[in-house]
Amino acid sequence: MEGIEHRMVSVNGINMHIAEKGEGPVVLFLHGFPELWYSWRHQITSLASHGYRAVAPDLRGCGDTDSPPSSSSYTVFHIVGDLIALINLLDQDQVFVVGHDWGAYIAWCFCLFRPDRVKALVNLSVAFIPRNPSGKPLDLMRAALGDDYYFCRFQKPGDMEEVFARFGSTGSALKRFITSLKAGPLFLPKGKEFGDSPDHEISLPSWLSEEDINYYASKFNIKGFTGGLNYYRSFDMNWELMAPWTGVQVKVPVKFVVGELDIVYNTLNAKEYIHGGGFKSDVPFLEDVVVMEGVGHFINQERPDEINTHILDFIKRF
Repeated sequence: MEGIEHRMVSVNGINMHIAEKGEGPVVLFLHGFPELWYSWRHQITSLASHGYRAVAPDLRGCGDTDSPPSSSSYTVFHIVGDLIALINLLDQDQVFVVGHDWGAYIAWCFCLFRPDRVKALVNLSVAFIPRNPSGKPLDLMRAALGDDYYFCRFQKPGDMEEVFARFGSTGSALKRFITSLKAGPLFLPKGKEFGDSPDHEISLPSWLSEEDINYYASKFNIKGFTGGLNYYRSFDMNWELMAPWTGVQVKVPVKFVVGELDIVYNTLNAKEYIHGGGFKSDVPFLEDVVVMEGVGHFINQERPDEINTHILDFIKRF
């Protein structure tokens, strides 16, 4: 991570931490949960070496960025507002956007609200989620998957914070969550959320080191998990506020990359939507869909070199 610079900026009424490196067209990287700018460490150095200015913020509620306490401060309008203010501060008319997990969801909304500010989008893991006017998303999730589905378990303030605290250290909690994301829906039954005792040692995957966990933990130790969980807790509010965008297409050039073992790809008919024509209908400038074999959810960290190549091959066309 040599040469990555860090600074605090004032955007949309909050203080935001950004990591950046390189000179040239700006590529804005948006992380997911439970992650930080650090999730893009491999991409920042690679893009910078190829003539781009890589910028990765800690999103609202995460890392060194301000963390408003109420979930009502975490709608997509707040977060996209933060990002518009950021690119204005960077003096950019347009940027490339790369998102993963919640960052991908935010990126889709960014492109819905302000397509004029996006040159092209590379999104990982989470495909576009068109607004379903027939019901609130959490009601539909509960009906399909039950109250133990992780998205539903994350809703009650303080509940999952207590679960994470039960494992004694932030690092231990992070390991359990990250290693639990297997292909298929994630269920967290009360009292048996991760299926083991707090004393059980968790083996890390090859792509994640103790040093990496320690960095994440050092930040979540300060802020806790509430900021990140508030993204889930504002999901129904997003649905209400986004009613005017029902049926609106995403009209920017898009490349989508997902792992075949990704939790999101293997839940709630995502595959059928992505490959059955719905995705292309909603995102008419979708130019490429890549499914990477043997890869799970944290795709940009699991296969950094391949993801770097996918990003560069796409954005260099614009």
